[in-house]
Amino acid sequence: MTGTPLGTASGTAPGTPPGSPLRVGLVGYGLAGSVFHAPLIAATEGLVLDTVVTSNPERQQQARAEFPDVRLAASPDELFARAAELDLIVVASPNKTHVPLATTALEAGLPVVVDKPVAGTAAEARALAALAEERGLLLSVFQNRRWDNDFLTLRKLVAEGELGDVWRFESRFERWRPKPKGGWRESGDPAEIGGLLYDLGSHVVDQALVLFGPATSVYAETDVRRPGAETDDDTFIAITHAGGVRSHLYVSATTAQLGPRFRVLGSRAGYVKYGLDPQEAALRDGLRPGPDWGVEPESLWGRVGSGESPVTGGGRPEPTLPGDYPAYYAAVAQALLAGAPNPVTALEAAAALDVLEAARRSAREKTVVTL
Repeated sequence: MTGTPLGTASGTAPGTPPGSPLRVGLVGYGLAGSVFHAPLIAATEGLVLDTVVTSNPERQQQARAEFPDVRLAASPDELFARAAELDLIVVASPNKTHVPLATTALEAGLPVVVDKPVAGTAAEARALAALAEERGLLLSVFQNRRWDNDFLTLRKLVAEGELGDVWRFESRFERWRPKPKGGWRESGDPAEIGGLLYDLGSHVVDQALVLFGPATSVYAETDVRRPGAETDDDTFIAITHAGGVRSHLYVSATTAQLGPRFRVLGSRAGYVKYGLDPQEAALRDGLRPGPDWGVEPESLWGRVGSGESPVTGGGRPEPTLPGDYPAYYAAVAQALLAGAPNPVTALEAAAALDVLEAARRSAREKTVVTL
């Protein structure tokens, strides 16, 4: 759905003066909330970070130090008690809370941004989308890696036909973390919706569907490699798309030698790109969007060519477009204020969850699952 302006013509809540920025309540101030959402919200024209919800005293102190004017709430209930003072809720809390918190926000008449995965199942995501549609409210999913530098570059290459007909898309989101870090993301409790399939897998599957359209079949292998690990930490997903492209997607915490982030093979040429987009590292280091944001050095550019490995000089360097995470929240603001398109819909997220659920079934039953 497209964003529907709320309340008044300016898109703000009834208590917000016309022309004022939209007031955002952020639920959760862990990795997602503090590193991604809060800095990007604060950098977006038309938005202001009004309230941060966290019961952790250290995180409260961190939020106040980084955003001196922010209000603090110890619980979502405390936040929703003053729903009339807010214009947007951002859910950046653990995965198992995404559906109940988004539901509460929508029922309170507030548009919502939910971090990925929006839900544990595609059915839940579609139910949320239906509730948002019924209430005439924006429900958007934070799939920030649609704005990675390498992904933007690859979309451009595909759109311009530089690779010809794409036959195979290889995407790797690999890490070397031989010891589990613990926490809910690595919990074996199904209620936590942890594991790499739903974590990094949410990114690589979404990117594949954006590039090459719906999936018709899915095959997957998931493993628990590390001593003490409780859930998948080394996963492979193969997708056959309706248009004939085959996507091979790898997510792993156990990769001692990292492969290319992208290897894309077409009838005319291929594109190979190593290294991760620099925006997450910059945000973790406390840097904020500004001039030269998302730009990487020429030494990290990918290569386009045919007939020879890029490692031995094959192909030509392809300038990497700047990464642009700020574009997501800029689009959210325009959706709320001007009825512009929702940058990532819950129905798109549900299609990715269809693939993730099929992958989990495929790995469990050792079979190809048809969608």
